[in-house]
Amino acid sequence: MKQFWITFFGSVVGVVVGAVLAGIAFFVLIAALIGGALSSAASETALPQDGIVLELDLRTPRLDTPSRSPFGFAEPLPVVDIVRTLERAEADRRVRGLFIRANEFGLSPGMAEEIRTALADFRDSGKFVLTHAQGFEGTSVTGYFAVSGSDEIWLQDTANFTPAGLASEVMFLGGLFEHFNAEPQFEQFHEYKNAANTYTQSDFTEAHREAAESYIGSIFDTAVNAIAADRGFEPAEIRALFDTAPHSAEGALEAGLVDHLGHVVEAREAALSQAGPGAEFIELSDYHAEAVPAWSNDPVIALIEGQGAIVTGDGLSGPFGGEEMIGGDFMAEAILDAAEDPNVRAIVVRVDSPGGSAIASDQIWFAINRAREAGKPVVVSMASLAASGGYYIAAPADYVLAHGTTLTGSIGVLGGKIVLDGTFDMVGLNVETVSVGGEYTTAMSGAEAWTESQRAAYRGQMEQVYEDFTQRVADGRDLPLERVLEIARGRVWTGQQALDLGLVDEIGGFRDAIAVAKQLAGIAPESDVRLRRFPRERTPLEAFQEMFGVTADTAETAARLNALMELPEVQAALQARQASQQTGVQMRTTSQVPQ
Repeated sequence: MKQFWITFFGSVVGVVVGAVLAGIAFFVLIAALIGGALSSAASETALPQDGIVLELDLRTPRLDTPSRSPFGFAEPLPVVDIVRTLERAEADRRVRGLFIRANEFGLSPGMAEEIRTALADFRDSGKFVLTHAQGFEGTSVTGYFAVSGSDEIWLQDTANFTPAGLASEVMFLGGLFEHFNAEPQFEQFHEYKNAANTYTQSDFTEAHREAAESYIGSIFDTAVNAIAADRGFEPAEIRALFDTAPHSAEGALEAGLVDHLGHVVEAREAALSQAGPGAEFIELSDYHAEAVPAWSNDPVIALIEGQGAIVTGDGLSGPFGGEEMIGGDFMAEAILDAAEDPNVRAIVVRVDSPGGSAIASDQIWFAINRAREAGKPVVVSMASLAASGGYYIAAPADYVLAHGTTLTGSIGVLGGKIVLDGTFDMVGLNVETVSVGGEYTTAMSGAEAWTESQRAAYRGQMEQVYEDFTQRVADGRDLPLERVLEIARGRVWTGQQALDLGLVDEIGGFRDAIAVAKQLAGIAPESDVRLRRFPRERTPLEAFQEMFGVTADTAETAARLNALMELPEVQAALQARQASQQTGVQMRTTSQVPQ
């Protein structure tokens, strides 16, 4: 009895403490929203009228496009907005230059390439770019790739220069499942559709290794060639320097990889000196938020963005945000709304996705076709990743652009389940199924293996989706179906490889996509345009108002689970579980973006 009361009162105290902490967390979240709204309003105050040196910190992780979370306003400026803001700064006489804090460990190759291109355009406008690195400490070349075109690169004299190449790690769970008597059952079209290998294999298959080495090598070639051009070297010289990494700061300076050694304070002083008397630093995000005319008579180009896995529905992960996803309903409706808007002259769709649901991908594909039928040219701009379902939605566009380092293609499908009956036996757990109807009723049960007829029926479904996918690519890209079948088979390609294969039209970034959209819409190249996001972005105040619908129970749950959910091992387990439980046919790639 004594133990009962100890347990009882301990539980009561735990609940009370948890509720108090949840309440505190909830009010902190509300305060953050209010602070964001006030910060947004404060940022509209006038900036200096001359001598601005914009400041960009690339050490902070950031998304490709704005988050759809109610707390998205607190995220660092996304890549697309960095590009747009630097473009506006090019024509602003107040802005003299840009000061960058380099990423020490590496970015995704597509993000690095987009930023490098934006910096080149900014320099071409006559403004300087000065970068400081507190070391290029990671072995990836991508952090250096992003800023190699700077006018000056400073390196802290006690730091190192360690970029050596690119690497990608793949986790294989086949041996783990075998150890626990679990049976992965997957079907894939075809041998290069390697997402299934994560569950069925304990090592690379020949096809998987071939594709991975090919696209990593292609990305490395693109980075090496770009860095060599930026620094005035031959590509072979840059390769040799990477081959002999790591280098000391003095060694990097002597080799010509950096221009100056010194601390960030000294680099900042050099930037201000270059900008001239009275210059001062302004965060790029503050400059981005500066009030600009809300209305103009310029032609309108719609901008529709999607990042993350493609899923059915709206793609929202809850009121407290979470992993970014592309909802089939959300993106399709945005495209159709833009198509119906009489002021919209063209549509640019920005994609950063490994794919996902075949059904949701087809829903977005249909919307893009409807937009084209309505007379609106559609241009797709690929970010770091636009593979599998991400390529499916790009295929019908009038024009497709990718970075040289974009991972795309992966034209294939897969699906299956993990049978846990043997695992249950190990722990004395028994699961019995009761069903009515046809034999296929239990096809996706994790408690029993497929029968031969169930497997054949499931494979038949996937085969039909694969045939639809390849035919849609053939029609959209105006390629013979036989050619598509040769280059499909689930294989991942880089943007540079995809250009050679006819899967994309041009190597280019976001601004190039806007230029193509203007051309297809009959807008003069020198004319200004208004980029209008569909749907419109919510302001911090609107996000705050939306939060009033969040219950205290939701806040309490979020507060208790947040720390646990952020653990990397929990994230990995959840991703594996989510992927293995996708009962629909999937257009998805798990190819790792190398860093």
